[in-house]
Amino acid sequence: MPNLDDLYRFFDRFTDAPLHNWIAALIVMAIVVALAVMVHRVGARIVKRIARPFPLTATILHYVDRSTLAVFVILVIEAVLWEAPDHLKFISTLRDMAAVALIGAITWFSVRSAAAIGEAIIQAHPLDTADNLQARRIHTQARVLARSVMVVIVIIGIGGALMTFPNVRQIGASLLASAGVAGLVAGIAARPVLGNLIAGLQIALSQPIRLDDVVVIESEWGRIEEITGTYVSVRLWDQRRLIVPLQWFIENPFSNWTRSSSQIIGTVFLFVDYRMPMAPLREELARIVEAAPEWDGRVQVLQVTDGTDRAMQLRALVSSQDSGLNWDLRCRVREGLLEFIQRHYPQYLPRARAEVSAELETGKTGTGPLDWVPRGAQAPAGSTAAHTEADPVASRGARAQPLEEKGSATRNDAGQTVEFATDEAPARSN
Repeated sequence: MPNLDDLYRFFDRFTDAPLHNWIAALIVMAIVVALAVMVHRVGARIVKRIARPFPLTATILHYVDRSTLAVFVILVIEAVLWEAPDHLKFISTLRDMAAVALIGAITWFSVRSAAAIGEAIIQAHPLDTADNLQARRIHTQARVLARSVMVVIVIIGIGGALMTFPNVRQIGASLLASAGVAGLVAGIAARPVLGNLIAGLQIALSQPIRLDDVVVIESEWGRIEEITGTYVSVRLWDQRRLIVPLQWFIENPFSNWTRSSSQIIGTVFLFVDYRMPMAPLREELARIVEAAPEWDGRVQVLQVTDGTDRAMQLRALVSSQDSGLNWDLRCRVREGLLEFIQRHYPQYLPRARAEVSAELETGKTGTGPLDWVPRGAQAPAGSTAAHTEADPVASRGARAQPLEEKGSATRNDAGQTVEFATDEAPARSN
């Protein structure tokens, strides 16, 4: 009866025999790769069926499916190459390439695992709730930290792959010997990248912004749509995208309307005449907001906040659960109040006023000459002429009119001709 040592010797002879040339080695490599793929598919189906009642686990398995297959395949290929004899041509080069490929596959698997964990955390905290402040905080931390971890994993993977080559290890040793100068140069060259990376960690921990926050940046209103490792995408109200570097949020002030709560108070400004009564407007505001589905029942106030030379300024304050609902409520209140004033108090809409006293109209002030004379009391243009030869218009008028007029006539409102008397001609009327 064969014992365990006999089985080991038989397995060694079976695996060593076909690897003495490349044709046999390739055949063995193809067989083991096919077995690895088959084992991976069978195992993946079994594990996915077990994890079907658990959505988070199913999400993680979906993310790492292909990377796990790559690790298995490269691992068995490297095992075959290391079992092959050293006298085969290019065997050392292929072993180094397989080692680099294995490091790359493990890096890919690690990156996908970090992304899977972040996505599982996000799915566990949906944003479709009434008060999603805590969910948005968790989403922001999960995305930013997951991306930061992925960047670190990629850097470590690239460093591990390069360290497999002896020449690169010598370069690394020389860099360590001159670490001061090299670190200074590398820090200056990589300042934007490192600055954004550190800014991303600060945003993830302190959270001045979160996903779906309503912000005002450089007079642009929008929502935080995406936070990457280098920039933030802000979706503006007109569906444009504002791309802002991460470091900008650390170094510049901006407005965050949903920092601690999504509830917000909006303002509506109106200008009306000074004679407008306030009580009917306040009653109409209460009626409008009580019938509006956007109002959350917290604030509704109408006050006189300013006055100009033509009108007084009214400010209505109304509250809502979020900024989108508040915008609709403000438009509804503005339209409702304007319609109410137009229907019931059209005479109290803003108007321009001018007051002219009777004394100014008649010119009887008793205080001397007027700075302003009504149009009916103004002297004719001819009386202001110079009546000299230097004024050709006045000269022509003087020559065309006799110096002594016997009388002048005009028609009154009844159509009669009225003649005005002079010193020599009496007046008569027809």
